[in-house]
Amino acid sequence: MNRLQVAVIDYGMGNLRSVANALKAVAPDVRIEITSDPEQIATAERVVFPGQGAMPDCIRELDTRGLRQAVIAATRDKPFLGICIGLQMLFEHSEEGDVPGLGIYPGEVKRFPAEKMVDIHGAKLKVPHMGWSQVEQSVTHDMWRDIPDLARFYYVHSYYVAPAESALTAATTAYPFDYTCAIARDNVFAVQFHPEKSAESGLQLLRNFVNWKP
Repeated sequence: MNRLQVAVIDYGMGNLRSVANALKAVAPDVRIEITSDPEQIATAERVVFPGQGAMPDCIRELDTRGLRQAVIAATRDKPFLGICIGLQMLFEHSEEGDVPGLGIYPGEVKRFPAEKMVDIHGAKLKVPHMGWSQVEQSVTHDMWRDIPDLARFYYVHSYYVAPAESALTAATTAYPFDYTCAIARDNVFAVQFHPEKSAESGLQLLRNFVNWKP
C-alpha cells in the first residue's frame, strides 16, 4: 500500500471525521487516514493534531493511548498542523484544570478574563468565543497563501494561548483584545480556529498544508 501521506491523530477527542473529510475534499488524490497507531503517525508524511473539549481530558486521553511521544516526535520532523486544543496542548501549562501541556513551546493557555469581556459599547461578550472572527496575519507564511489578511475563520473556545515568545505568533484575533490565534515555527503551524468549519478560507488553509514544504 502507498505510504500514508496525512495522519489525523485520533486520541478520542475532537471532530476528527470533519477534519479528515475537509482534507479529502481539497486533496482527493492524497491518502489521508484517522489513526491512533503511533507507528502510522511516525511514518506518515504529514500530521494533523485536532482537538475539542477540555484540556485535562485531552491530555489524559493522549497519554492513555500512548500517543504523547508520537505527537512530540511529529512536531520535530514533519509538516504538523495543530487545530484548537491541538494548538493549546503544545504549550507548557493551561489554566483549564491547572494541567501541564506537552511543553513544546513556552507559554500559558489562559481563560478569557471576565473583567475584560466587553465590547466597545460596554456590552458583555460571551464566553466561549463562538462564531466568525477576523484573523490578522502577523507574518508572511506559505500557510497563508491565497488567504486574504483579515479573512474570517470559525471559533469555539474559552481559552487562548499566550506564547512566551512573540516570534511564535503567526496571526492574532480580537475578542475583544488581541490574542494569538495561530503560531508558526519551522515545520509546525497551529491555529485556534477550526479550518474545517471555516468555508473557503479554511479549505484553502488545509490545501496549503497538504502542499506545504517547510
